[in-house]
Order: sequence, then structure tokens, then C-alpha cells
Amino acid sequence: MWDLWQNQSRNWFLWVPFFMAFGAALYFNIPTEPNFILCVIGAIITFILFVCNLPKLIRATALFVFGFCYACVFTHIIATPQIPHELHNIDIVGMVEHIDYTNNKSRIYIKTDAGKIGANGNSAIIRVSLKSDITPPHIGDNISANIGLFCPDGPDAPESFDYARWAYFNGVTATGYMNNFDVITPASDGTIATLRDYIHRRSDSFLVDTLVLGYKNAVPSNDAPIWTSTGVGHVWSISGFHITLVSAWLFAIFFFIFRTISPITKRIPARIPAIICAWFGLLFYVILSGSDVATIRAFIMATLIFAAFIFGRNAVSMRNVCIAFLALFLMNPHFVMQPGFQLSFAAIFGLVWLWNDINPGMPHNKILKIIYASVLTSGVATAFTAPFVVMHFYDLPVYGLIGNLVLLPVFSFAIMPLVIIGTVLVFFNFTWPIDMAENIYTWCLGIGNWIDGLPWATITLPHIPNIAMMFIILGFMSVMFIRNIRIKINYILSSIFFVIGIIIIIVQPRPLFYITSDHELAAFVGDNGNLEFSKSRASNHYFTFNTWKQLNGEQTDTVNIRRKPVDGIWIYETKNFTLAYIQKFVPLMNNIARLCNDKDIDYIISYFDIDAPMCDNKILRNGLVIYPSGTINYVYHRRPWHNPHE
Repeated sequence: MWDLWQNQSRNWFLWVPFFMAFGAALYFNIPTEPNFILCVIGAIITFILFVCNLPKLIRATALFVFGFCYACVFTHIIATPQIPHELHNIDIVGMVEHIDYTNNKSRIYIKTDAGKIGANGNSAIIRVSLKSDITPPHIGDNISANIGLFCPDGPDAPESFDYARWAYFNGVTATGYMNNFDVITPASDGTIATLRDYIHRRSDSFLVDTLVLGYKNAVPSNDAPIWTSTGVGHVWSISGFHITLVSAWLFAIFFFIFRTISPITKRIPARIPAIICAWFGLLFYVILSGSDVATIRAFIMATLIFAAFIFGRNAVSMRNVCIAFLALFLMNPHFVMQPGFQLSFAAIFGLVWLWNDINPGMPHNKILKIIYASVLTSGVATAFTAPFVVMHFYDLPVYGLIGNLVLLPVFSFAIMPLVIIGTVLVFFNFTWPIDMAENIYTWCLGIGNWIDGLPWATITLPHIPNIAMMFIILGFMSVMFIRNIRIKINYILSSIFFVIGIIIIIVQPRPLFYITSDHELAAFVGDNGNLEFSKSRASNHYFTFNTWKQLNGEQTDTVNIRRKPVDGIWIYETKNFTLAYIQKFVPLMNNIARLCNDKDIDYIISYFDIDAPMCDNKILRNGLVIYPSGTINYVYHRRPWHNPHE
């Protein structure tokens, strides 16, 4: 065992970003906020412990604590302004910072005076929706607008998506709607924002919006589920796939140019100035695309690869991937909680492990070699990203390998080049490349429809608890990072971690009852195993229906079954507990005494606050879920991103 431990010294750095990421993940998932001063002190002390030449186990612990404390300090430093409550029919003045175009509406990001909307701080970014039949303003315009704002919602169940946290770490103070607006001062020309806006309007193509400008929601809403079920949904989020293509094209163009300039090639290899010029071109593409986290990750990786080529070092290595991971973590520790970050790094870690460490043998035939490499690449990327796909989206595309093998080459060698060329030519009023790309897209959509129509094209899988996901990640890390001596200890440890994670997923019970923090919406698991709701719709909890259905293993966007009350009260009986849910005031007033005295009623929940000291032990408050055993798990909204003004 000591020899095994000593043998890991060369791979020690590879574990560094993961120890910090685990610490940050713990911070983001605890129910209450730790003391800020203690976190500042902890970050300083643990950083000192790490840089000192101490035993690796102590340094690993220090990294974990540093990640926890760094996430806490970062959270309080950014201090995104928050509004105290909903606001309707208010007038504001602000500048349009960004526009996210979709096929049915535009989301306008406006920078405005925080005090005017009751938020803390000097300025705030709000995101408001504008109907598609209204022409949106230009990026950079100063506008006056009549709007309504909502506080970003917290999670609807334990370990579900926390939109309030996402908004906080992405600088969004509130979301809402815009009734009308007037332009006070038009945008000035010459900024990258106005260039993006100009390209969007001139091209008038969702392909340009997604593949060049980075608008993720521009793909037609009817098409998006098809691309997800075929396993190529990642094409619509600019990441390593796009960066690889663009960097290769730029390098080829500049390499050809510099090969013709003999005064340069006589002194230095043509590849060096070609790489430098390609890097600047790639930087421009990253900025133009909106600089999403997956895009930045891919750009950092490309930068490291370019530098390796220039200095004659190994271009693609685990160390470079870990450097990119570490850089992004220090930029914003919340990245580790976002699906784009997790999926992007899972895929690249898997591919680097495959081609650097496994280095599989290849057929001699060139055609077979290409097919074999494509199958291996798609298979490994699918395997490494599958747990994260299930964790966040609950659905797994069964035929993703087929979709990637058939459709990705078309996107790589036809659609993507035509869209890039069309984006340039649109300045000269030539649109035929974009039109051709859209025709090819329609043909690909037909193939996608065929794949989506195959039996079991998508399967719904159960919720993966955070603790199970931790063991699964440790399984992947063991395969990739542990160096063996005589036996394949990495595969043994990996199998153990995977089995533990799978067991946790299997034994983890599903809740039988759900309720939101305001008690407006409740759901029970009915006799057929599907959820029955207290309401068939709730504007304040639009996404809650699908979240609870996913946790219950149901298909989303289905009809919401309403459970009808008896005399204004929902009585829910299970083997281990009986619950009474009261949504209206009159049934509450007429029945609270009886329910308090009823020994068969274990829990009482009401839409209105109840002051009944004699049965306070029965009364449940706040958002929560109840499991078959009767165990209650509360949904906490006590963190800095959960609107502390409330």
C-alpha cells in the first residue's frame, strides 16, 4: 500500500482542482450560511498549509477546506443585488446589456439603478422577456421601459435546480416581463455587443445565432427535444466541438499564408506565426459567441495546446485539462455546479484518458481507422457524460452513439463551415451559404426524427443524489488518475466507487408528498404512482410541476392531474403517515380544531399560517418533501442568494 501511495506523486497535481471542487460543492449544498470571517481566515490558513511542504493527506484536506472557504468568500464579495419582493407596472431607465433571442420571445438584459427597483447596491442587471411580435431594442440602447419583476425562485425540492443561486452567480438581480419601451439614446457603434446585434439582425438565422453568436435557445422549440434524444444537443452550446473546428480552420488558413512569405519562414517555422494569429482569431470568436463557461473552458484548452505546439511540449494531457479546470474554478467557483461545466469537462477528461493513457490500437485501413476512432470517441464521451446528463435532465438518449456518428460529421464539414462563411458574407449581402446550411439542417432534422422515433429512444432514469454522484466522480477519477504498480488497482477502486454510487441511487426512496415554500402548490403520489397536484397550473410555480415529475420518474410536459378536495381538505393516507392539506381559509377555520384532535392525522399543512399551540408538533411549515417512512426533508431558502430581504 505504501508503494502504491508513493507511486501517485507524479499525478498529485491532477487531484488538486477536484479537492477544491468537492469543498465548494459542499458549501453550495449546506442548508445554512457559514460565518464569513471564519471562511476568510480558513481560506488564508489552508492556502498556507497547501503551499508548505506537508504530508499530502494534510494538503489534500487543506485544499478541500480552501475550496469551501473560497466559495463562501467569493459569494459574499460578488453580492449580486436582490429585490425584496415582486414588482409590477414600474418604470425604469437603463441600458440594454445583452439580448438572448429565442424562437418565440426575446430576453432583454438591462442594467439599471438598483435603488429604483428596491435592490441593494448601485446597479443591477435585470432580465425581462419581450414578446416576439415586438421588435426588441438594440444592444447598447438606453431605454425607458414599463416592466414587472419577480424574485428568482429557489429550489422546489431537495437537490433540485436552484434558479436563485444560478441567477445570483450570473449577476441577474431579477427576472420578469417588459410591457413597452422607448429608446432614449441609441447605441453607439464599435462595441462587440453592437457587432453581435448587427450580425443577428443581418443574418436572420437561428443557425448563426447558435453556432456563431452563442444564443442557446434560438433553436426552434419543436426541434430541441429531437436533438437531445439523438445525443447531439451539445452542438447548440459552443464548446470544444466548435472551438476545435474554428481553431483548425484558422490555423490552416494562416499556415498557408505564412508558407508563402519566405522572409518569415526562413527564420521561424510557419506554424508559429500561424498559431499566434489563429489564437487571436479564436479569441475574437470566443468573445463574439458570448463567452459561455463551456466556451471559455475550450478556449483555455486550445490556448494550452497552442502553447505546447510552440514550445514543443505534449499538446493534450491531463495536466492541461486540470489547469483549465483550476482556472475556471478560481474565476467563479459556482461553475462546478453548472451542467455546462460538468458535461464539458467530463467529456474532455474521458477523451484525454482514452487517447493518452489507454491509447487503443487502430486498424491499418484508413476508412476503418476513421470509423473506429469515431466510435471510440463518441462511446467514451457518452459514458463519461451520461451520469451528469441523468443527474440534471433525468433522460438518457439510447441512440446517442448513432446520432453522433451520423450527424456530427454533417455539422462538422457542412453546416458549421457554411454558417461561418455565411456570417462573413452577410456583410456583403450574400446569404446563400446560410440558406444552404439551413437546407442541410432540415435534412439532418429528418434523420433526427427517424432516430427519435425508434423504440426506447430516450429512457427516464431516477434522481441521482449528490452523495451518489460524488462516488461516481471518484470512480472516474480512480480510473484516470491512479497509477498502478502490479495490479490494476485503479479499476478495482473505480468499480467499488461505482457500485456504492449505484446502490445509493437504488436504495434512495422517492418522496410521496411535495409542497412549495409558500404552500400554494402541493403534490401527492397517487395510486397509479403518478403525481396529483393541488392545482393544475400555478403561475408562480410554472417549472415546479416538471421538477417534481422528474423526481418522481415521470415524463415532463404532460397533463397536470389535479387532486380534488373533499370539503376543502386533501387527506393523504399512506402506510406510515396521514397528512391533511388545507388550501382555503374557510375549511381551515372550520376544521383545524378537529384535525388537531384527530390522532390519525400526523401532519397538517395549510396555505395560511396556523397558530395552534396545542398541536404545533403536527403543523409543518416551509417547503418540504415527505418520504414513505414519514421522514421529512425541508427545502431551505436561507442562503445569500435566496433573497435575504424577505
